[in-house]
Amino acid sequence: MIPESFKQDLLNRVDIVDVVSRYVQLKKGGANFLGLCPFHNEKTPSFTVSPAKQFYHCFGCGAHGNAIGFVMSYSALGYVDAVKELSASVGMQVPEARPRSPEEAARKEREPDLYAMMEQAMDFYRAELKKSPRAIEYLKGRGLTGEIAARFRIGYAPDDWQALKAAFPGYSESSLVECGLVVESEGKRYDRFRDRVMFPILNARGAVIGFGGRVIGESDKSDSAAQASPKYLNSPETPLFEKGREVYGLVQARDAVRTAGRALVVEGYMDVVALAQFGVGYAVATLGTATSPVHVSKLLRLADELVFCFDGDAAGRKAAWRALEVSLPLTLDDKPIRFLLLPEGEDPDTYVRRHGRESFEKLARESQLLSEFLLGELRSESDIRTAEGRSQFLMAAKPHIQKVSAPALKLQLTKEVARLAEVTQEEAERILGLPGGPAFRRPAPARRDFRPPSSTEWKLLSRLAAYPPLAAEIDVDLVDLALDESRALNDVIAYCRGNRDNREMSHAMMIEQFKDTPHAEMLFQAQAFALELKETEEQSRLYVRHALCKLEIARKNREIKSFEERLGKGMLSREERYEHLRLISEVKSLERQLQADARAVSQ
Repeated sequence: MIPESFKQDLLNRVDIVDVVSRYVQLKKGGANFLGLCPFHNEKTPSFTVSPAKQFYHCFGCGAHGNAIGFVMSYSALGYVDAVKELSASVGMQVPEARPRSPEEAARKEREPDLYAMMEQAMDFYRAELKKSPRAIEYLKGRGLTGEIAARFRIGYAPDDWQALKAAFPGYSESSLVECGLVVESEGKRYDRFRDRVMFPILNARGAVIGFGGRVIGESDKSDSAAQASPKYLNSPETPLFEKGREVYGLVQARDAVRTAGRALVVEGYMDVVALAQFGVGYAVATLGTATSPVHVSKLLRLADELVFCFDGDAAGRKAAWRALEVSLPLTLDDKPIRFLLLPEGEDPDTYVRRHGRESFEKLARESQLLSEFLLGELRSESDIRTAEGRSQFLMAAKPHIQKVSAPALKLQLTKEVARLAEVTQEEAERILGLPGGPAFRRPAPARRDFRPPSSTEWKLLSRLAAYPPLAAEIDVDLVDLALDESRALNDVIAYCRGNRDNREMSHAMMIEQFKDTPHAEMLFQAQAFALELKETEEQSRLYVRHALCKLEIARKNREIKSFEERLGKGMLSREERYEHLRLISEVKSLERQLQADARAVSQ
């Protein structure tokens, strides 16, 4: 069995728009994406994919699900295989289900303390920067202003073996070692970062999870000291920090990436900061490690175009080729990937300072597309003027073309490979081992005839399906549990309240939770109904108040009717008469509130 926590993490990392668009041509339609349903024949698009809620729904055949469900249905895979395929696309490995060990549970419990410790260390390094004229002069010499240093929260680690003692009186605590700030060796403790400009690494929520430290200058120390001390030093892997999953500068670059439609991947922290200083705010850096599938997936979710920028030397070309190999299974037909190899002897920092923003951005716009880089590199290794060279070219291209996930791009590459190798497209497809027909697909499950109820409880369920936090505001004692929609509402409320402290709870995970329950069809239709409503959370909240008020009035009216039946028979005591009058007064008050809420909902 696959752990629930892993499924939740997976659904948070994949983007259903990316998953579906590998097989279905989607077009933006308001807040959602539309396309022809892959599960039934249609001429007018009725297949809707919601990026905000991470599910798809066909208003024609009723197909509905999250990213896992789509892969299962489209590729005719079993559940476990679909999870494995999705996991591989974002660089995750499916674990075996097992309870956490006591050590793992204790580590998870300590995470909030580790976050606070990293934040405290960052504040210390930032304060130390202000005290170090040498570090300040170094940053000024690299063309950085105080404003940009503050934006990236740059600091300085003093040239002291135990400088962090000033920030952490409990310097002997094991948590300092656990979060990578302190090294313990042969019974001694010392700061990991010394005499370095410090770049905090933030996660998607803006919390400090690690640091990158850069030496000040290249020749400040003797050759032997320089060899022992690398130019860049990163935090080690910790419970908070995993190099292959994070990119430096993403928090600062997010808005610029969306505005420009482009994400630029560079190699060093100083490259990111220098580019931002010159107005190229959409750059991020890998963290001293090769580009990973997680890096590519994360950036393609944000940007319309991804540009890898490397130095133009042999090492740069090698790194670019590794990035290409990682990107092939993640390609999308509507999001090009490019490769920018700078002139030899240049890096992004030096180039933008020497030539300026416009020149750098021109290089980025005109950089090689993935297809051009791939075929160019393959051609350079084979002499396609000869039969043997063309044969070698086909064999070299085979594993790379097979990895391409974007169907239109794969087709175009196949045609170009066929042209260069002087074979037909059909011959190329056979030699490259590509399927000649369409991708696997199976019909959607037979659609059940579902007619949405007209009850208030159904309307409450649809608002809850749109905005799960509303569960905290719904009084389940008011609903009629004899209704199917009320029982579904009750169970969904219990699920949402059980996860109210989990910031990762999602609509996709809600589908996962209820897909095999009697309430699945009811909930899925409620989610689809909510898509058509197009209400804001505040509008839905006002409707919930309105609906609950109506239910409360109905309940009190039933009590009033019971009292009046007994009153006509002269069976009410004095206390019951007071209760009867109180209920009438409360109903009038609720009706006035109902009218006020109705006006608010209609505005």
